[in-house]
Amino acid sequence: MSEPHDRKAYARLEQELSRLRQQLNIISSPLEVLLKRRGFRIFLQEPAGDLLIPSKRHLGVFYEMMGKYSFRLFLRDVIKHQAFFTPGMVARYATADVTARYIRYLLSIRLITGKDNGYAVAGKHVRSFGETLEWYVSEIFRREFSAESVWGVRFKGRRTGGDYDVIAKLDCVLCYAEVKSSPPKQIYDSEIAAFLDRFDDLAPEVAIFLMDTELRMKDKIVPMFEAELAKRGKGDIPVKRMEKELFQIGRRIYIINAKESIAGNLQNVLSRYFRGHEGM
Repeated sequence: MSEPHDRKAYARLEQELSRLRQQLNIISSPLEVLLKRRGFRIFLQEPAGDLLIPSKRHLGVFYEMMGKYSFRLFLRDVIKHQAFFTPGMVARYATADVTARYIRYLLSIRLITGKDNGYAVAGKHVRSFGETLEWYVSEIFRREFSAESVWGVRFKGRRTGGDYDVIAKLDCVLCYAEVKSSPPKQIYDSEIAAFLDRFDDLAPEVAIFLMDTELRMKDKIVPMFEAELAKRGKGDIPVKRMEKELFQIGRRIYIINAKESIAGNLQNVLSRYFRGHEGM
């Protein structure tokens, strides 16, 4: 009989924790300061050239839609065939009914437009799904964890190059996430090496290698990390399974996929870190 009351109490507690975390973020050092202490200054961030998101008034629903793996796969196909596509060309990962619903939704928020007997992305050319996925992961940090977060970050004068896909500040904890939209078969050892190089250079408290796939990580990605660690003389540090296809290296490095949900897996990582499992 007390279950509804318990749920209400839990919801109130969640709201209070969120409020307190927001307050702590306000009074703690901002992200820019955490980076400056490490010798980093942001040169570029959040490039919008390849970002495929709607206007601000539609962002709330679009964020919720991005939580669906089938919608993200659909959106990748829309970008792949952006000059012209028919429903059949973007229906590889969903039923015809679901695909039709997704197309109607994109039309309603004006991300696509009708063209001949099909559709096309409206008003711009988008090279890949990568920036939109980075935006989404950054939004998860902001919306779900009350974190200060930026994506598509470039620094000047660092020994490691390339973009830092997502950087977030949770209280005084710096988190770096590398976000991959490609399946495991398209990931190479050079990308694992670059991720670990950036981890060494930036020295975040938490680093996450996130792949937007529901495929297994153990078959290829985990062995690639093990091989790269061995090259660096760290072969004695094991890659341990947290659960399912979520793995950790010590306490600070995590390897995750999108099975169940990206937001849920990020929560699992942060919970594991803040609860202090496996010191490194």
